[in-house]
Amino acid sequence: MLKFFRRIRKNLIEEKKVKNYLLYAIGEIVLVVIGILIALAINNAQLRSTKKDKEQVYLSGLHEEFETSLRKLEVLRDVNNQNLEGSKQLLSFIESDSLEISEQELSNILIKTFAFDIAYNPNKSLLEEMISSGSLKDLSNTKLRIQLTNWISTLEDIAKQEEELRIQRQFVTDMMRRDSLSVRTIFDDSGISNDLGIPLAIKPISNRALLSSPEFENNVLLFLITANATEQMHYIPLYSDLKNIVASLEAELEY
Repeated sequence: MLKFFRRIRKNLIEEKKVKNYLLYAIGEIVLVVIGILIALAINNAQLRSTKKDKEQVYLSGLHEEFETSLRKLEVLRDVNNQNLEGSKQLLSFIESDSLEISEQELSNILIKTFAFDIAYNPNKSLLEEMISSGSLKDLSNTKLRIQLTNWISTLEDIAKQEEELRIQRQFVTDMMRRDSLSVRTIFDDSGISNDLGIPLAIKPISNRALLSSPEFENNVLLFLITANATEQMHYIPLYSDLKNIVASLEAELEY
């Protein structure tokens, strides 16, 4: 093809057809430019396709992560709400005659309310990798990028609140270490001793004294209000944020 054009150009020069040569030269330049533009368009299309494929991989991975994080939060909220209800039960027995509650019932409530620490541990390895590598910019949805960035800072606030809740729980459980009370009784009555293969106490010690202790009541009240703040001011907004992020990811995914 190039030889063909060169031959035409040579013939025009030899025949001294300057006007025709200029028209030919302009046409040749136009053809070159068109060829370059076509090549650029093809290359840009390939780049856009590659970028789109990469974005979809990220979106799919993030969707899986946040779905898992949503389920984890649902389980955690159930535990926290169980702790809240247990605290209210204990306070109701403190206000009434402590004889209304059996030793076994007291043990079961204490285990249900104070046995489990709460610590939200969402799946965020892919998101953190994207942020550290600068790949978050590969997501075309600006609103989604902002949601994901804010999500990380929200988790820091959650962790601080959960640490405060852990401290309040510790104040309550430390009271049960005293010589006048018995963790063993709680284990025996709640079935934990059987699960661990521990023999039951021969002379059980009652924990009813807790229900007449102002210190215990104060600690339970502070634990309750902290657990309630964790749910109302942190977990509920966090749950809403998670739902919104999952919905945004689903809207961007091309199934």
